[in-house]
Amino acid sequence: MISHTMLGTNNFEKAESFYSSIISAIGGTQIHKSDTVAFWQFEGSNTKFALTVPFNGEAASSGNGAMVAFTLPNPEKVNEVFALAIRLGASNEGEPGARNNGAYYAAYFRDLDGNKIAIFHR
Repeated sequence: MISHTMLGTNNFEKAESFYSSIISAIGGTQIHKSDTVAFWQFEGSNTKFALTVPFNGEAASSGNGAMVAFTLPNPEKVNEVFALAIRLGASNEGEPGARNNGAYYAAYFRDLDGNKIAIFHR
């Protein structure tokens, strides 16, 4: 079982504000915040999402082929969260729509540090 997924950031204040809006919109609650790390937990789950300034002091970077995916309750919520992410400064990596012959409905964006995020409903 995975406890949490963590992404690094080069601007903690901006990224924490960005994710506070996104995670709140998909049903998560911030459960911890310090000057360098923030954790959110999702209702009815022990799964957590975290954001941090890298401990080693080096620059945070996005991984080629790495992606975090969030399950949403319906296609309308995918549309809503995608629009919110774009308004907050995310870059578009794939408009909301049906994928894989209609197997699921998804959208993709890159956060303020270039991390790829998927939001989907199956």
